[in-house]
Amino acid sequence: MLENGLHDIPPGKIAMIVTYLEMITKPVTKDVPLPQGVSFRRVQADAAWYRDIFTRVGALDWLWYGRLRLNDAALQKILGNSKVEIFTLSLDGQDEALLELDFREDGSCELAYFGLTSRLIRTGSGRYLMNQAISRAWEKPIERMHVHTCTIDSPQALGFYRRSGFKPIRQAVEIDDDPRILGLLPESAAPNVPVLRS
Repeated sequence: MLENGLHDIPPGKIAMIVTYLEMITKPVTKDVPLPQGVSFRRVQADAAWYRDIFTRVGALDWLWYGRLRLNDAALQKILGNSKVEIFTLSLDGQDEALLELDFREDGSCELAYFGLTSRLIRTGSGRYLMNQAISRAWEKPIERMHVHTCTIDSPQALGFYRRSGFKPIRQAVEIDDDPRILGLLPESAAPNVPVLRS
């Protein structure tokens, strides 16, 4: 248990507060149309497609990096699992969103990854995509849907999840190696998070 007060972050590390949220019943959702020119589809993703969309949606702005640590075989094992469903939104033939639903835990759906590129933010696409996530998750025999976000993710994420019907259930402090120092991401990624070298 952390004591009250400030705690130094070691050089080469990043720190974040992670908020875990869940919903235990399907909320009522308000139908929203897809913006003109945007289409929704399920993807049978390979590692190359996934790394591209993962990086463009979350890594460069919000320091998503967990999946970038995996080699292609390990990543493809997840992507090829029949209990993992991946969807995207496309604009002008370019995929611009990532929705990943993970049903590998019995009775549960994890909203593993959810995000849009800047081309779709503030277009109503995020609400449409979340409605799809909720609808598809609760079509299955689940008892809870859950997600987590953190303080280095988009500042809109936590409020958006709460407005979507998720309720915070716990928080944790996470310290990890900085993916920019590891070479997983360029040092220019997520300029809102300082790089602390030794």
